[in-house]
This record gives sequence, C-alpha cells and structure tokens, in this order.
Amino acid sequence: MRIIIVGCGKVGATLAEQLDQEGHDITIIDKHWDKLKYLSDRIDVLGIEGNGASISVQKEAGVQDADILIATTNSDELNLLCCLIAKKAGNCQTIARIRDPEYYNEMKYIREELNLSLVINPEQAAAAEVARIIKFPSAMKVDIFARGRVELIKISVPQGSELDGIALSDIEPKLHCKVLICIVERGEELLIPHGDFTLRAGDMISFIASHSVALSFFKASGANIANTVKSIMLIGGGKLSYYVAKLLEDTKISVKLIEQDFRKCENLSEMLPQAVIINGDGTQAELLDEEGISVVDAVCNFTGIDEENILLALYEKGISKAKLLTKINRINFEEVIAGLDIGSIINPNSITSDYIVRFVRALNNSKGSNVETLYKIAQGRAEALEFRVRENSKVVGRTLQELDLKPNIIIACITKGNKVIIPNGQSVIEEGDLVIVVSVERGLNDLEDILA
Repeated sequence: MRIIIVGCGKVGATLAEQLDQEGHDITIIDKHWDKLKYLSDRIDVLGIEGNGASISVQKEAGVQDADILIATTNSDELNLLCCLIAKKAGNCQTIARIRDPEYYNEMKYIREELNLSLVINPEQAAAAEVARIIKFPSAMKVDIFARGRVELIKISVPQGSELDGIALSDIEPKLHCKVLICIVERGEELLIPHGDFTLRAGDMISFIASHSVALSFFKASGANIANTVKSIMLIGGGKLSYYVAKLLEDTKISVKLIEQDFRKCENLSEMLPQAVIINGDGTQAELLDEEGISVVDAVCNFTGIDEENILLALYEKGISKAKLLTKINRINFEEVIAGLDIGSIINPNSITSDYIVRFVRALNNSKGSNVETLYKIAQGRAEALEFRVRENSKVVGRTLQELDLKPNIIIACITKGNKVIIPNGQSVIEEGDLVIVVSVERGLNDLEDILA
C-alpha cells in the first residue's frame, strides 16, 4: 500500500520503520530535513521537506494515489488539518494522532464529524495498558483479546514456584488450569514450546487464558497475586500520568502524583480532584522517601526522560517491593533495557504503532478474515494476532490437525460467541469465530497466511 506519514518525530519514525518492514511504499513529510535524511538513510522511505498541511506538499508526496495518510506531528490541530486536506485532495483513508486531554471526551465526535478512519491517542492507549497490568501485579505485560474475554499475560517464572521444573503437558492435570503457554523467552532464546517442554525459574512466559482462569493459574502456580494494588505513585505529570490517574478514578486505588512544574500541578489538581498532587522533583531520593516510596504498591516512572525513568526504577527496585512500570520512548537499546530488572516497560510509540499496523493490515486484507487485534510481544520478535473468520476462509470446517501450518506458528485460542476455547487437534474453526494466532513470522494479514 502507498502510505504518507506527516511528522518525523518518535511516533512517525517508529511507525515508518514498522510499516517499511511490512513491505509498504512509505513517503514521510517533515519540515526538518535532518530528521528526514537520518530516517531515509536507515530505511527505504521517500522524504519530502515541507508543511504537511500544504496541499502542494501533499500532492508532491502523491496524496492523489495514496491509500492512507497518517498525521503524527506534535500539534493535534495540525494533524486534523492534514487529514482534512488529504480527504479533499486524495480521498484516502486518514489517521490522526490526538493527545491533548481537552479532547479526551470528544474523540468519537471528532472522528465521525471529520470522517477520520482512526483517531489514536498514544498516552491514552498506554494508560489502558498500565491499568491492565495493575490488575495482575505479578504480570509484566497484559494484552486483551475478544473484547476483554481473553488475556495474553507475560510473567517471569518465580524461583520455587509450581511452574519451576514442570512440563507443559503436566500443567492442566497438576494445576487444574487450562492455559496455553505460547511463548517462552529463555535468555536470548525465543521459543514456541511443545508439550514436553520443561519450564525453569527465570523463564519469561506468555500465556493465554480467560480472566478467571488466569487468576486461578496465578494462585495455583504460586505467583504472587496477594499484594493487590491499593496505592500507586506516578512520577512525572505528563499526559500519560494524567490518563492513568483518570482511568483509576473509579477504582479504590489511591493515586499520588509528583510533578516539578508548579503551574502544571495546579492544572492537574483541577483535572484530577481525587488524586494527591505533590509539587517537587520526583528524581530526588529524599522526596520519594518522604512520600512513602517504600510502602506504595505500584510506582510509575513517567518523566519525559528515558534515562531518568530507568535510574529511578533501578533505585526503587532496591528499596521497595512495589510493582514497577517504566516509560521508555526510545527503543534503540531495547535488548539492553530488557536485561535490566525495571519492571514493565511502557512504550507509547510502540503501542500506537501496533494500533496503526493492525488497521493497515485489516485494510490490506481481501481473503477470508479480518485482523481485529494485533500486539507485538517478546520485544517485537513475535506477534499475537486476532482474526475474525469469514465464511469463505479456507480454514473453516477443518480440524486443526488437518491444517498444514507454517513453522513457528501456534493457534492459541478460539472464541465462539462468549465461549473461550484453548484448542486441541480436534478443534474446528467456524465462520464468525475469533481466532488468536501467535507467530514468530511477521506480516500475517489473513488467517489463511498461517497455512504452508
């Protein structure tokens, strides 16, 4: 597909890299030639210097023949204007990044009235992931499928737990929980395990289950779920902290937010009346100690500087047993960061990119299913996708053991209406089912792409 991206910042660059890996024809517009040159030297994109809201610049980028225009500049209003012009000049699909909290309750109206294909708020999407992780303090990552009925949860196998030394085939008879472990990260190895695979302490496992079964699995395996989160400290008063605090307003979780800018604290206290807002430097150990860093249940390191967030998490790890969540915007050193014990990594740019890639794949589909959900897992080395099956799909009416699957692909879950099924060889895919596939291969656009 021909895709135009307006804005060569962190989100635009991350998105361009992912869409280039998907094999699309990418043109990126930005006012800063140095950013365009840096990106075009790394990946196969065409860079155009100029104002993305200019119709002449959009025409130079080929908007008349483009399939999608994605506006990711730092200005919400400029993004909307870029999309409006693209609709008139090229009649292509349009996606706008909207971040300002003032538009929080107006997203649906904006999308419908301006005829946008998709509106994405990186911080709001990241806040939703934070809220999911907080439900399972032992989890490092929680992704949802089938409109919340199925969860893909990543945990580390604790030393001495029931999972340490157990073969996958023994999990259901011994723990009485029907879950499917679809990915194991052991050191730098990434494995899609079979039934005779034996887990070890320290393995990072990703498993699929319904919410109730996941809770039972945590209890049976000895993973620590007793310490439910009742209090949370947010360090940094940016947009992500605001959206997290907003999502937690209707819960019983007490929220304390630390921000250095006094004027920002005043605004936050008006927008978040139920949260405690502290004006101070959240990177100072003395202030953190005074505010009870050692006794809170969860700490979110959400300053605007990655290095500060990493150092804060390393410090907190030594003085607190709190659940740690650390915002990382740059992913240049992803493998190094993954080796640090700093809790759950929250990357708004990657989350945004996942949303948009899912949308692009759904548009690109012309076979027997649609991509409903897509998540990158294991530092982007694998994907979990959810497909809605249509009647003309080649997989309909056949048992899984009859399907000739490509290597490194596993059908992890089938949802039939409200019924969640962890499948076996005799399971049959039918029209209307939601099918979750976990794959080390990238670029699956359709359920039929899993066939050899």
